[in-house]
Amino acid sequence: MDRIIILGTAHSVAYPDHENTHLAILAGGRSILVDCPGSPVSRLQKAGINPLSLTDIVLTHFHPDHVSGLPLLLMDLWLLGRSEPLDVYGLPSTLDLAVQNMNLYNWENWSGFFPVRFHRFCGRGKTVLFETEKIRLSAAEVCHLIPTIGLRIDQLQTGKSAAYSCDTEPCPAVIDLAESVDFLLHEATGLAKGHTSARQAGEVAAQAGGKSLYLIHYPSGENQETMLEDAKFSFGRLVVLANDFMEIPLE
Repeated sequence: MDRIIILGTAHSVAYPDHENTHLAILAGGRSILVDCPGSPVSRLQKAGINPLSLTDIVLTHFHPDHVSGLPLLLMDLWLLGRSEPLDVYGLPSTLDLAVQNMNLYNWENWSGFFPVRFHRFCGRGKTVLFETEKIRLSAAEVCHLIPTIGLRIDQLQTGKSAAYSCDTEPCPAVIDLAESVDFLLHEATGLAKGHTSARQAGEVAAQAGGKSLYLIHYPSGENQETMLEDAKFSFGRLVVLANDFMEIPLE
């Protein structure tokens, strides 16, 4: 079944039951990891995903709570015997820093290491990262503290769609990505520069004409009922507080 599996929902500080925010998109025969904190292989295995099945990684931006696990993931895939190429997508600045990080580990000397293909793109305006006969993955630069992208996935056969704001202030790019989506996953860190409150996330969902709103990237200490009430105040449709290992169908 084509679906999104939420691997983590916490903001920058993780808790035992809330890992830093990252997602797996299993759709159209692709297995896409969106961001890479913590210990990715164990997290994927806990979600029932074979780490060797990954086809693509999207790095939204170069903050530790989103990319700290990349070196460990690549090393573990190598040690598990991966030989197929792995495609990695992101803004030029994000991928340049990711490569610099890997260079600290002298990864060019890892014998028999599988090919990693980096796909850099300009984030100005909505950009299609790749499209097959079954799915389309698009991205656009959003408004965070450093260059950051949000995402949209369209299941072209079922017509289902989802968008992920990533870390951002309310901005037109997210509204564009989320236009008429079935599911909008929007951060709800709070009223801080580069971030969004639950009520603002509801406003974005309403402006985008989305069918449902999932609050994600939120502080675990927040009153969850208050967050839901705030989002529902400005968005009159379904509002859900995302939890780790929640699944969202794309069929």
